[in-house]
Amino acid sequence: MRILYVEDEKYLAEAVIHLLKKEKIMADLAEDGEEGLRLALKPNYDAVVLDIMLPKMSGLEILQAMRARGVKTPVIMLSALNEVEDKVKGLTLGADDYLAKPFKTAELIARINAICRRPALSTATILECQDLTYDVSNRTLNGVALTDKEAEILTMLMKNPDVAVTKQQILARVWGADAELDENYVEVYISYLRKKLKELGSKVTIKTIRGLGYKLNYVQEIAK
Repeated sequence: MRILYVEDEKYLAEAVIHLLKKEKIMADLAEDGEEGLRLALKPNYDAVVLDIMLPKMSGLEILQAMRARGVKTPVIMLSALNEVEDKVKGLTLGADDYLAKPFKTAELIARINAICRRPALSTATILECQDLTYDVSNRTLNGVALTDKEAEILTMLMKNPDVAVTKQQILARVWGADAELDENYVEVYISYLRKKLKELGSKVTIKTIRGLGYKLNYVQEIAK
């Protein structure tokens, strides 16, 4: 699981992120509203933890912009204000949960896990594309097990069938926004996935869109 944590109190955020990692929740930190919005609009995160009081742009403004652009990533709002009006406004704008500061990290972890489970209750845990069936829960493609990184990349491709997913987006999602890795890492794992699709005899391929990224492509049969 990977989340975006938007918080300008760096020492607090780093302490929380350290504890999140112990629970296998990876987190990227944004320290101001503009950076927070830039990252929140990317398809890299399972959830966003969003402080309300931020420099450059408030958490409420980020949330409003996210929902206006169709970003449905679950959001937990944080605020030291703890006012009913503040909470109501956040929930009205599309927040999924609200946590008053100061908070215990254990409660934040519980809430992150809870909101990340909610979509699974209303949407299928099976992703399908032509002759491919991917089971999200056990990370198997047509019954074949995928590695964690292969699974993350395939999920991005299958959930965004009409747009090219860039190498930068894949790096941020799978290895983290701050990872200092070459884009060749992405190419290596794309080659692994292509090999598995070939071994499965699938008509679905991963197409390289020059200058943009990758997307799934269905190879039509030629009529005889």
